Formats: sequence, structure tokens, C-alpha cells
Amino acid sequence: MNKVIHTVTEKIIQRSKPFREIYLERLERKLGKGVHRQVLGCSNLAHGFAACSSAEKKMLADDHTPNIAIVSAYNDMLSAHQPLQTFPGIIKSEINQLNATAQFAGGVPAMCDGITQSQPGMELSLFSRDVIAQATAIALSHNMFDAAVYLGVCDKIVPGLFIGAMSFGHLPAVFIPAGPMPSGISNSEKARVRQAHAQGKVDDKALLASESGSYHSPGTCTFYGTANSNQMLMEIMGLHLPGSSFVNANTPLRESLTRAATRQVLSLTRRDGKLKPIGKMLDEKSFVNAIIGLLATGGSSNHTIHIIAMARAAGIVINWNDFHDLSECIPLLTRMYPNGSADVNHFHAAGGMPVVIRELLDQGMLHNDVQTIIGMGLDDYTRLPVLKNGTLSWEDAPALGEGNAIISPAGKPFDHHGGLNILTGNIGRSVIKTSALKPEHRNIEAEAIVFDSQESLQSAYKQGLLNRDFIAVVRYQGPKANGMPELHGLLPPLGSLQDAGYKVAIITDGRMSGASGKVASVIHMTPEALEGGVIASIQNGDKIRIDIDAGIVELLVEKSALEDRTKQKKDLSANRFDMGRELFSAMRLHTSGAEEGATIFSLPGKEIH
Repeated sequence: MNKVIHTVTEKIIQRSKPFREIYLERLERKLGKGVHRQVLGCSNLAHGFAACSSAEKKMLADDHTPNIAIVSAYNDMLSAHQPLQTFPGIIKSEINQLNATAQFAGGVPAMCDGITQSQPGMELSLFSRDVIAQATAIALSHNMFDAAVYLGVCDKIVPGLFIGAMSFGHLPAVFIPAGPMPSGISNSEKARVRQAHAQGKVDDKALLASESGSYHSPGTCTFYGTANSNQMLMEIMGLHLPGSSFVNANTPLRESLTRAATRQVLSLTRRDGKLKPIGKMLDEKSFVNAIIGLLATGGSSNHTIHIIAMARAAGIVINWNDFHDLSECIPLLTRMYPNGSADVNHFHAAGGMPVVIRELLDQGMLHNDVQTIIGMGLDDYTRLPVLKNGTLSWEDAPALGEGNAIISPAGKPFDHHGGLNILTGNIGRSVIKTSALKPEHRNIEAEAIVFDSQESLQSAYKQGLLNRDFIAVVRYQGPKANGMPELHGLLPPLGSLQDAGYKVAIITDGRMSGASGKVASVIHMTPEALEGGVIASIQNGDKIRIDIDAGIVELLVEKSALEDRTKQKKDLSANRFDMGRELFSAMRLHTSGAEEGATIFSLPGKEIH
């Protein structure tokens, strides 16, 4: 095992010990009480299976017959989740053939950041993760179940389902993906048209045609953003079947994998004598593997928030230093958009996650003494699923050929750095994704131009006021201010300025999309402006230095001069209503900072303040 990985893991284990012990103690107590409907009274149970068939009622009346909960993020507006419409029927039919039952326990909301980008609804996005966790808990609260399958794909949905699953950590769990859509127009062409539109060179009709050529059918978007980073995480943590994350939606192989995942969850229940609750199955090493997978694949910066929140739900404490330390030693093994031209379909065709996992294992860069839904270790996860004559099996992932432009050998990586840096300085702490940055954009010193909304930056760009070297400071975008929206809509104008030869960067207490990376983006700045962070005191014309390799973001203003500045209260009342934002005021008030997962949930043992 790599020494840095071992050291980081030990730090996490020691830091987490008091909280992890409480979590596991509670889990064992729940297991001791019984994990399913045997604890329900007759009236309760009658309510629980009233809508079932007579055959199902007979099985549900038997305490020894497993009953599997289905929790789904299905809706037919979002392409990634539309294929999930058929999954409950597939799961139920497979379960019934195995003399067990399954019930659709509940649905959870699923919103798309691609739709809400630059819209008021985006301010609900991050909070939707915790709502999904709560909705998952409500679905499982009936205590009718021996295990659960979780159906979800996109940005906040999988982390939310995961947090909910960990609150029911006494239940075995399997996550089942929907799969990506087939490739449309290239991601680089899509980005080119977006930038041309920002410059006024193409009209709305041409932009819509381009976007529709990219997002064109059921399935997950094909770029390597947060949604597909979610799928990578579930696979490398052992919650998907091996090699199943990026099998296309609505294909015979996809259906066969859904049926196999259903059989697998049944094998984890008490009936087969090897109960494997998710809360015990996953440990600190599983989460370290998740971070390593994120770094090795150049995944979404959003997971510097989500993984922290997901781990805390299991009593495990991860911080940004862990990401930074691991990034120093984890090689970048993939080139997928935005840090390459390939999409996830090309990645999967080149061997996908099984190749990445095999390369990392061979270099001692993954913990192999971890539990998965398959068994012990990740060796099974170096194999790809295939369907031959209607029979599902797994084959060893292909060897890496010379000059592979999508996946590199771990010994000869695309980059020796994992692509995420933590920047610190007198402004605060922040995250930056570097895997898609060119060397000439890694160091910039320029004057600040300050904006208190993304709309004001867009307006300044359209007026031609930004044709110069500058660092945009976009503040009051943190979780307490307005729910920490993604500011991906700012990248086309900033990218066009960068292409015009100007040195530009952005500093914000908000987020960027998982597809961002071309422009140096110092994000998740904490403390946020609303909490009195120094970002609130920056003025137009202040010099700022960003040195990514040195890990520095610094406001070049004398401390005494900074202290003399009057901190004016920002009127954020417009963020408090419209598009349902008024319903989330309590969440804005009680959410933690970005480095604590931007969550309303507390660590085990700290629930009561």
C-alpha cells in the first residue's frame, strides 16, 4: 500500500473513532431488535401488504421471506432517470422468481442542474440532496424491509440516497444505475457553440440545436460531470455490480445487470445466512477508495462536498486536507471531457472502471481489504460484464494498448497529480479542479472585479466591461446565503475572454459544475461571505494572487487596511422567495459550511445542539 494513502487512512480512522463507534453501536442495537416486519403488530402488517397479491401476502406473512424495498428517483422529465420507469417491474419479477417479495417503498425528488443552471431553481439544488436523504428515510420508515435497492443517477440524487441508506445502515443495500445515453455531438463541439453564443456569434436557434444534439435520448449525459462521477463512486465503493456503471440505458445488457443486481441484494439478507448491512460493509477504507477514484478519473469538484457529507452519515470524518494529500500521490489515469475529448461511452469501450481499478490495485493505490456487495476485495471489479446468447457473465478487462488516449497505465499516467488542489490564504480555504487547466492558467495575479451575483457578471460581460486581465470575485453564493448554486453559466463568457488572450480566473463561495475546469475556478471558498468571510471585504481593484502549484490564494492588501473596511450587510431578501425558495429558509439557516459537507445533518452523537 502506498505510504501516503496508508497515512491518510489512519488519520481518518483516528479522527473518526468516537463518531464511528457511536454509529456502529446504534447499528448493532438495531440489528438486535430485528430488521424487518417481524417487529410489527398484525394491524401494522395488514396495512403494509393490503395492496399486494394473495401470493405476496402469504410470503409477507412469513417472517423468513425477504422483502426488498425499492427506493427510486424516477421521473420522466430527466433523461437520466426516465429509464428507471421499468426497473421496479423488472426487480419485482426477478424477486418473485426467487420466492421473495419487493415493494416500491417510495420515490425521492430528482432535479437536474442542467435545467436549473443560472435560474432561481438552482438555489434548491444542493439542499435537494438532504431532502432526498430525508425522503429515503421516510420510504424505509415502515420497517417492512430486509434490504433495499436504490435507483438514482444524477448530481445530488445518489449522495442523497446514500445518506439515507446510511441512516438505515442495518439494511443490506445495492445501488442500480440507469446507464448513459448513446454519444451525440462531441462535448468539445457543444462547448464551442456555447462559447460562440456567449460572444453573440450564433443565435438561440443554433444553440438549441447544438444542445439537443448532445442531450438527445434517455440515459445519463455523456460528459464526465457529477452524475457520472456518482456512478464511478458507487462502483469503486463496491455498491454496483462490477463494470456496470456505464452500460447504456435501455439495452439487453442493462436489463440483465438490473436482474443480476436484484439477485445480489437478496443474497445479502438473513435468508442466505450472510447478512451484510451497508453500514458495516463500508468503512473508512471504502471512503478513501472513493476519493482515490475521484482523483484518478478527474471527477467532479462537487464531490469535495458530497463525499464529506456521505462519510459523516456513517460516522466518518473526512476533510479537504485528505483530498489534497491524496491528490499529491494519485495519478490521473483518464481523459474524459472536460479534461479530454472522450465521453463516458468511449471510456467504457476502452475498459472503463475495471481497467482503472486494476491499474490502481497493481500500483498499491487502492485498499483491497474492503467489503463489497460481491464479497471481499476489489479483484472482481477488474472484470467487465458481457451478454452472450442471453447469458450474463464477466470477463477480464482488456489490456491497455500503447497510446491509449482515454485511459493511461498507472505507471505512465496522463498526470502524476490527481487534479484537485486545496488553496489557502488570507481569504480562506477553497477547492480548485486542475485536471483540465493548461499550465499557463495555473498562476495569475490580477485586480479583482467584484460581483454579488452571477447576473451582474453576465451583464458586465455583455457590456464589454471585462476585456482585460482580472479575477472575478462572485460572492454571497455560499450555502447560507442562497444554497450554494452552481455558477456554470459563467464559464462560456470567462472562457471566451481567456481565449481572447486575457488572464482570467474566478473566486467564489459558490460551486461550479462537475463539467467545469477550463478557467481557473477557486470555488467553495470558506468562510462564506454571509458568515463574515474575507471574501465579503474584497473591493474592485484589489490585487489577488492565485498560485495553484503552491496552494495559495491571497488578497494582496495590508491586514490593517483590510480591518478598517466596513463590512456592509448584503440585502439577500431576493434569494428568500420565488420558485419555492421560501420553503428552504430553515435549511439555509442551519446548513454547515462547505468543508463540513454543506449539510443540515450532524455527526452521530452531535444531533442535539
